Amino acid sequence: MQNAIHPQYQKVTATCSCGATFQVGSTSNESLALDVCSNCHPFYTGKQKQASTGGRVERFNKRFGAAIKR
Repeated sequence: MQNAIHPQYQKVTATCSCGATFQVGSTSNESLALDVCSNCHPFYTGKQKQASTGGRVERFNKRFGAAIKR
């Protein structure tokens, strides 16, 4: 690697909207403000809602399946 062309990689503080702070590596000198992090994201906390609705075929059969009686 050439010495004069690469930016400095340093530690900056990332602050989430939930109040959690942690150190991350970045080439920016400024602190980061995050909307979600692993402490408050629903996927990581287990509060994610599952999509219980079926696909297009299930919806079609639900709406019109009973009408097709032979």
